Amino acid sequence: MGHREDLLEGAKRCLLEKGFARTTARDIVKESGANLASIGYHYGSKDALLAQAYLALVEDSSDAFDQGGLKAPPGSLERFQEVWGNVIESLGKPDSMWHLGMELVVLGDKLPAVREIVGKAQSEGGRGTIPIFMGGEEPPADHPSVDTLGKLYMTLMTGLIAEYMLDPESAPSAEELTEGMRRLITAAQATESSQS
Repeated sequence: MGHREDLLEGAKRCLLEKGFARTTARDIVKESGANLASIGYHYGSKDALLAQAYLALVEDSSDAFDQGGLKAPPGSLERFQEVWGNVIESLGKPDSMWHLGMELVVLGDKLPAVREIVGKAQSEGGRGTIPIFMGGEEPPADHPSVDTLGKLYMTLMTGLIAEYMLDPESAPSAEELTEGMRRLITAAQATESSQS
């Protein structure tokens, strides 16, 4: 690996161990074996490097959404439950990185460079969740489903992570989320039928 990759891997390890606020440039250098000047050369700033490291961790963790391959039919409530079950399982693992997203929400104003980079990546994240739930290929960035389904899944994810971080015991299960979705669909269909 070159310095750029070493820095990224070192920053990922630092984030998992210390989080955003407590990770210093010197921590990253120590963890990566690179030198301090290489952070600026390769990433522009420590915050930009941390943002890229966080996005890489999220990408690495996206495999948790479809552990071992999803079995339920795409677009079904069974698929909805299966995916959320896998996500919830990943939240409880000791090396889970999802707490970092909550740290970003809280510290966003203090980490503007990180917030800007991660904020721009949000729609990409939503776009990437669509095929996991619905099957098929990732839609183009300008497809309407990115601003509807993608944002819905990302909002559910953020809320689930927040609830889990506050109190894992009372956070919703995949079954509860699915039953809530089922009731929402049933109520919407009944309303549509009564208006016809």
